[in-house]
Amino acid sequence: MTGLTTHLLDLTHGTPANDVTIELFYQADPSSEWKLVKTAVSNSDGRLDEPFLTGEEISIGNYEMIFHIGAYFRKKEVKLPDPPFLELVPIRFGISDTNRHYHVPLLVSPWGYQVYRGS
Repeated sequence: MTGLTTHLLDLTHGTPANDVTIELFYQADPSSEWKLVKTAVSNSDGRLDEPFLTGEEISIGNYEMIFHIGAYFRKKEVKLPDPPFLELVPIRFGISDTNRHYHVPLLVSPWGYQVYRGS
């Protein structure tokens, strides 16, 4: 399988982060504009129901996922400062090989996050 997927884990509650809005942007090269490709919402397992991009849709270039984390924690009734420490979490990464699968997991709390290239 090739393409682009993600997985969100809520470290505060020890559960998958469901109902999180995620926007995906694409930039063909550093001199071009960022373009919104797709918006999706995580399911009960903290994943998307289908890949953000399939192997046929993925292109070489720069990508950015923006995770709407502040809204997620407010829905979970977590007491956040105003403004929250993390409202939007942007993750920028490059895709250089369209024959490989790219998985971008996000581990998140109201106070920090970690991201890595998964499998």
